Amino acid sequence: MPEVSRKAALALAASAAMALLATACTGQPDAGANDDASKDTTVNFWHAWSDPSEVKAVTSLIDGFRKAHPNIRVNVVGNMTDDKINQALRTGGDKAPDVISSFTTNNVGKFCSSGALVDLNPFFEKTGTDPEKTFPKAMNEYAQFDGKRCTVPLLGDAYGLYYNKDAFAAAGIENPPRTWSEFEADAKKLTIPQGDGYRQLGFMPNYHGWESTTEHYFAQFSPAYFDSSGTSNLAKDPAFEKGFTLQKRLVDELGGYRKLEKYRATLGDEWGPKHPFHTGQVAMQLDGEWRLGMAEEAKPKFEIGVAPLPVPDDQADQYGKGYITGTIAGIAATSKKQNAAWELVKYMTTDTDAVVGFANDIHNVPSTLAALKSPKLKYDPRFKTFLDIAADPQSTTTPASVNGGQYLVTIQQFGYDYESGRAKDLKAGLRKAAQQIDTDIAQAK
Repeated sequence: MPEVSRKAALALAASAAMALLATACTGQPDAGANDDASKDTTVNFWHAWSDPSEVKAVTSLIDGFRKAHPNIRVNVVGNMTDDKINQALRTGGDKAPDVISSFTTNNVGKFCSSGALVDLNPFFEKTGTDPEKTFPKAMNEYAQFDGKRCTVPLLGDAYGLYYNKDAFAAAGIENPPRTWSEFEADAKKLTIPQGDGYRQLGFMPNYHGWESTTEHYFAQFSPAYFDSSGTSNLAKDPAFEKGFTLQKRLVDELGGYRKLEKYRATLGDEWGPKHPFHTGQVAMQLDGEWRLGMAEEAKPKFEIGVAPLPVPDDQADQYGKGYITGTIAGIAATSKKQNAAWELVKYMTTDTDAVVGFANDIHNVPSTLAALKSPKLKYDPRFKTFLDIAADPQSTTTPASVNGGQYLVTIQQFGYDYESGRAKDLKAGLRKAAQQIDTDIAQAK
């Protein structure tokens, strides 16, 4: 299973595993940055990829770096979870990582606020590289927290809409929906009841419906999760109320929570060949760029279409945006070889050919603006949808927080309560969830 496909499942565990970072004293941002990167040295690079094809891609990436920097050897350690990385960053030592990569952008706030990873701004300044001109806007945003740029994007993920072209044609739908009102109409047209379930469901709106999480829905409304003082905006920004209202309306219109959940329980595994979009049981699917390859490998009996997710009707001019996340890299504050480590980080994340080659091998979205436009990119024409979403300045991400993604867990939990009917007062529920978010952040600080 592709490692990027595990991100949603890993998010909660990784957020908990990083809790110790809030109290760990791991070193000063400029500690150990006095090494001579032109001398023979070895740096340790820890990453989380474990699939053989992805490990091979990492090996190819490092081989390219070695050719450019023959004096810097790289000791690569794979299959490293954030929990293992966290422990190593706290303890340091010769075998600890100098450079790390993580699938969990939600932990950037913890990495930066704890001092576990060094601030990379001085390195960028010394190199003469402007991150805002190098990385797509959303990726540039999720790599920093509270004025510190302690991580850098290392490939990305973009979320869009997959749709069954054959089912669309049978329902008389000519084009993928561009607005949520069009999406609602199409989802109902594509839904074919059968007994107490469905022969075909237009869309699985429930929050347990794989990638249909609150942050993926809400990205299309461009919400501001926090105000300028760092206080939760959940009860103040109307984007959240609109997002929750849309999702609940979809749940009700497509059969109701219980009927949908009963149907969902009969469907195949998200990461297996029997995913309900692959089998035609669900006609539209909110998902990341990796789904295209997985769906085609399952040999579906229909033609797959790919498009951006719809946008609110009053934001129709922003159609094309989406939710962005990805893999991040950083330099350990405990490292005594930070200048050499920077050479590796700089190569992996800003060298256009290196980024393109890695993206081709991993089948992720490139993480620099130059790489997104490179003629060396190899991809299915439909994959360009995700390249465009990544480059779109209107695309959004979820901001870093001092306690990681805990605020997203709180929002998602309220989503479960609201869609199921356990919570009936939306405004009151948003206020309560916002208070919980503010309390959790205050305690983390």
